Amino acid sequence: MPHASPKMIQRARELRQRQTPAEARLWQALRSRQANGLKFRRQHPIGPFIADFYCAQARLVIEIDGDSHADQVEYDQARTAWLESQGYRVLRYTNSEVQENITAVLENIVECCQHSPYSPADESSGRRSSRATSTRPRRTISPIETRK
Repeated sequence: MPHASPKMIQRARELRQRQTPAEARLWQALRSRQANGLKFRRQHPIGPFIADFYCAQARLVIEIDGDSHADQVEYDQARTAWLESQGYRVLRYTNSEVQENITAVLENIVECCQHSPYSPADESSGRRSSRATSTRPRRTISPIETRK
C-alpha cells in the first residue's frame, strides 16, 4: 500500500492535537505499550482514511464514535467495509463506553489482538501465524457492531 500523502499526514497531526476526551483517555491507556505490550498509533493514515487508533501487529483499527457518528452511519459502514477488504479488523466503541468502562474496553482490545490471525511470531517456528480465519474472542464489552 502506498504511503500517505503529505496532506493526509498533516491532517493526522492536526487530529492528534484536537483529540476528544474519550480518545485522550483511551490513548493514555494504550500508549507506550501499556496494553499487553502492544504498540498502538493514534490518528494513523490508512489508505484514504485516518484511523483513531491502529495496532500494526494485529492489523487492528479502533474507532471511537462520538455523537456526530449518528449522522454518518453509511460513511462509517463504507469505511469499515473498505478497511476489512484490505485485511484490517475494526472495533468501534462509543465515547460513553470508553469514558464509563475503560477497563472492559481495554480487555476487549487486548483479547481481540491475542486472537488476531496476524499474531506475533510463533516461538516454535519463528514465523508469523498464517491462519486465514479470524477467531472471535468472547467479549466483555460489546463494541458497536457494523451498522447494516
